[in-house]
Amino acid sequence: MNSSRPLEPSSPGASEPPVATRGAGQLLVGLGALGLAAVLAYGATSISSEAGYAGVGPNFLPWVISAAMAICGSLLIFEALTGGYRQMETPSGAPRGDWVALAWVSAGVLLNATLITTIGFILSCALCFTLAVRGLRASEGKPAGNLRQTLIDAVTGMLIAAPVYWLFTKLLAVNLPGISSSGWI
Repeated sequence: MNSSRPLEPSSPGASEPPVATRGAGQLLVGLGALGLAAVLAYGATSISSEAGYAGVGPNFLPWVISAAMAICGSLLIFEALTGGYRQMETPSGAPRGDWVALAWVSAGVLLNATLITTIGFILSCALCFTLAVRGLRASEGKPAGNLRQTLIDAVTGMLIAAPVYWLFTKLLAVNLPGISSSGWI
């Protein structure tokens, strides 16, 4: 990327959208950021402002985040209205989304959220890991995996989730759903 001058428009026939479409999309990103800041600020109004130990109330950080988001949104809108994002590189990746890979990853996340109280933290996170890895492999054009690879992914997911479960429940005393009284599964 050359930082001394803006990138030149691509040649006609390239897969980039027209300049007007890009400008509208960039404006929508800025408006979305500003809208998110408004929602965060609205949520901050419902949090108590009573000062705590350090003299700062519990609503301080939500207000800081909403103000920072409003500044970012305003700057994005300014950039979009004054010529578009400068020094923006050409997007990398495939011209279209990989919907099959997205379906695998989404299934993993949704099943984790659905099954976490039924089969426990470790097993639901291992299932999420297994399905997400399958989707990510598919998005790279690699074979998604056979039974052996799926079992390896499931074991790897359990080896990652078990220490996390132990750290949260034993060290931090955060209750996570488990299916045994011992607290390991």
